Amino acid sequence: MKNIAIKTRTYLEEVVAEMRKASWPQRRELISHTVITLVASFVLALFIFGADRFISYILDIIYPG
Repeated sequence: MKNIAIKTRTYLEEVVAEMRKASWPQRRELISHTVITLVASFVLALFIFGADRFISYILDIIYPG
């Protein structure tokens, strides 16, 4: 049990050390990238919705009823 506690502590210390080395974005950059991601996700969702409706329409023509 003691071995697990030592390994866990070592792991967490290494995680903290690596997180300090990381380059974190500035607030403005973070907001900008978040907006771009949300807009791109929305556009992609609209495209998939439109493609699904179009394919459904074509299949209704091919297979009526």
